[in-house]
Amino acid sequence: MKQTIAIVDYSMGNLHSVYKKITKLNAHCIVSSSIEQILKADKIIIPGVGHFAKAVENLKSTGLWDVLNEIALIQKKPILGICLGMQLMAKKSEEGNVEGFGWMDAEVVRFKVSDEIKFKVPHIGWNQISIAKESKLMKGLDNTSEFYFVHSYHFKNSNKIDILNETEYDYIFTSAIEKENIFGVQYHPEKSHDAGETLLKNFIEL
Repeated sequence: MKQTIAIVDYSMGNLHSVYKKITKLNAHCIVSSSIEQILKADKIIIPGVGHFAKAVENLKSTGLWDVLNEIALIQKKPILGICLGMQLMAKKSEEGNVEGFGWMDAEVVRFKVSDEIKFKVPHIGWNQISIAKESKLMKGLDNTSEFYFVHSYHFKNSNKIDILNETEYDYIFTSAIEKENIFGVQYHPEKSHDAGETLLKNFIEL
């Protein structure tokens, strides 16, 4: 039976572009806010564009917060956070000063660049990744792979072993994470052409 990938709809952003890219890769994909459908899915994607505190509020008010905790920590299904979806995996964020899921020993901080003319915030555009450890998610990708970024805040890990990718924008920051069944990418694979398709294909095939 074909696996189902659920894209969590919590009213925060880029659902359609992620759905379009996943279905292009011939995977069975649904966009849903239904607790029942999300619990039944084989893999989960948490996308997201917008404010951290608002995202937490939306997830908690719909009951999806507890469901995603169960999927990630108890059922241990593969779960991928994209952009804000990755940031929610941290313990807390400066954006709204609220607590995240805490799946990663990390906090989310705003870019503090040395030159605001040269390094504009938000960080928008293409940038290379540096692969920090071996991962099935990185199959077919290397340190010349470029991804598309749009963000003002970034991950700051306490536990270096969870860092999957790093990227330099004035300074080096964590651009992807991996811990057991939990994956997160700060960049947008759904907007990153061939490299993005490769990453999403790898997630489908985990």
